[in-house]
Amino acid sequence: MTTSSEPATASAPADGPAPLPRPVPDISVETKPFWDATLEERLLIGGCNTCDGYYWYPRQFCPLCGSLDTRWHEASGEGTVYSYTVVRRDVGDYAKSTPFVLAYVELAEGPRLISNLVDCDPEQVRIGDPVRAVFAKTEGEAALVWFAPVAS
Repeated sequence: MTTSSEPATASAPADGPAPLPRPVPDISVETKPFWDATLEERLLIGGCNTCDGYYWYPRQFCPLCGSLDTRWHEASGEGTVYSYTVVRRDVGDYAKSTPFVLAYVELAEGPRLISNLVDCDPEQVRIGDPVRAVFAKTEGEAALVWFAPVAS
């Protein structure tokens, strides 16, 4: 998987907004393998042994075919911006981080997930831009999965 060291900023130049907050996620028995992998800069998604499909969010059954024969699959971390919005409203813990990009990323394996797009100029983001997973360590036993543009 292509990874990067932790992003220096949330989504703007160094002289821009403050870095995005890094809230500690709630970790359950079911999600522990996912969060453990983030500490190793690996992105896990759900995989099905019956239909060979991949899906997000991971769960105990395949939403594609209904099979209970599922597994964790290590995704490449590569994807494209499927959709996005530039958040400009200053609310709560994110108030000092605006503007930042919230993106719907389509992974190379097919599933789409929502995450922050970091290390970019929010005004330059476009649908179809190639991105890769980056990992932002929290104060807990997990790292957040963000995405950063792939240099062309």
